[in-house]
Amino acid sequence: MDHRFVTALLVVSALLLSFAAGCTGITEEKKVPDASGASPADEAYARGLAEYADANYRIAEKRFAEACALYAGAGDSDNAQAARNAMFRANRTYIEYQFDAAGAEAALREKVSGITDEKITDWLENRAQTIVSENETLYFYDVASDYLYAHVDEMQKIKSIDIDYTARYAWSETPSGKTGLYVNPVHYAGVELLEIPHEMLPSSGMLKIWYPLPVETDSQRNVTVTNLSCPDYIVAGPVTTGVIGYVYYEIPAEAVNGDLILSADIDFVSYEQVFDDIDPAQVGEYNTSDPEYLLYTTSERNIEITDAIRQKAKEIVGNETNPHLQAQLIYRYIIETYPYSHVPHTSLDARVPKVAESTYMFETGHGDCGTQSMLFAALCRSLGIPARTPGGYQMLLSEDAGTHFWSEYYLPGYGWVPNDVTVADAGDWVTIPDEKRTVFKDYYATNLDPARLIIQKNVDTPMDPALPEDAALFRLARQYPAIVSDTAEYDLALFSGDCFSISIAAVE
Repeated sequence: MDHRFVTALLVVSALLLSFAAGCTGITEEKKVPDASGASPADEAYARGLAEYADANYRIAEKRFAEACALYAGAGDSDNAQAARNAMFRANRTYIEYQFDAAGAEAALREKVSGITDEKITDWLENRAQTIVSENETLYFYDVASDYLYAHVDEMQKIKSIDIDYTARYAWSETPSGKTGLYVNPVHYAGVELLEIPHEMLPSSGMLKIWYPLPVETDSQRNVTVTNLSCPDYIVAGPVTTGVIGYVYYEIPAEAVNGDLILSADIDFVSYEQVFDDIDPAQVGEYNTSDPEYLLYTTSERNIEITDAIRQKAKEIVGNETNPHLQAQLIYRYIIETYPYSHVPHTSLDARVPKVAESTYMFETGHGDCGTQSMLFAALCRSLGIPARTPGGYQMLLSEDAGTHFWSEYYLPGYGWVPNDVTVADAGDWVTIPDEKRTVFKDYYATNLDPARLIIQKNVDTPMDPALPEDAALFRLARQYPAIVSDTAEYDLALFSGDCFSISIAAVE
């Protein structure tokens, strides 16, 4: 899942800071209820809720900021924090939509050489990702890249991918010589590093940090985590088994002398997953009372089974009843129907009422690796096929680790069968012979390269302790640390995203 939006969001951090200023530092004053019994702070908060409900997100942010300052000035720290969190969520709702119509048009002209007025109008009016705030249509910041992904002929002119490197496993000369489901182990070692500058940190209060780590899976083994920073402040973990890898810290802000630096040395072995030889006739029967079957065939926060999803899944599979062949039809449908695009993950996660990412892609046609994979899972689940969306990082496009998600569906007798609809899509971004593109897409229908770092086995995976329900946090993925501060006057969890990195390499 692509989180490059974090850098783009930094350009508007000053605005958020100006709204937040004073939430915790105003001189105390009594709350004086008016004739209706509501205090000025309560009224400001209520106006914020009303403005948000009316899709006036920028005004709502200001009203929540006013309420935060008034509550803080009255010494009501609990309500000040609630108003601050509401302010953060309002900001997150619209922050990725950085263009008005003129700005979106300029972005398209700059990035898409020779694009016509007609194509610009069609894209902005019918296909671009938008949000309406204060009755103004705002456009997603990556509107031009999304256009290119939807027009592969234009993308092929400018996209720079070392396809031979990316396809090194798919185009292996001896794929039939591979035996077993987990082959070609690669030993990886690296360092995870969170480095938050001192000026970004609050001066008091507790910093609660859920720090991502690799997790043991069938394809990722011998996971070790060493040299964890600040061991005295570890409250839970390190956890490297189960459904998600992490370690949980509680660090008093007063204990941080200078920059906050957390690091972990990680080491694991990743296996290529080869499921080429699945015999549909040998797929067993599901135990429909098994807890894991029930978990992965029901709706979740971002993998949603709706009546429309059920209907579409039935249309896709037609009369086919074998779960393996059904899943393969869904895989083909997604790579042929839903081109990759960047999406406003922060907005989707914060927006009220909540919109599941799988539903968002189904309805808008827009989705990146995580969204595509969640739609795959939703369609499979609607047919009673257990499916999930694991993720973390991949080292496939280059040696650098990049955030990524993919899909798995479960077959009795075989286990969790992987696929990667997004990497398959990448075969359309470059000019290659059709036969090689077909091999590439066929490979990622039932196989997965070992160039992966897995952090979680599914999206929206819970941790212990759980993320606070009232905090403004990105809940879908733990590719970056989740950070909660009750005293920070700006959205520390959002703007610390660029402070985390993973350096990883294959070792002999």
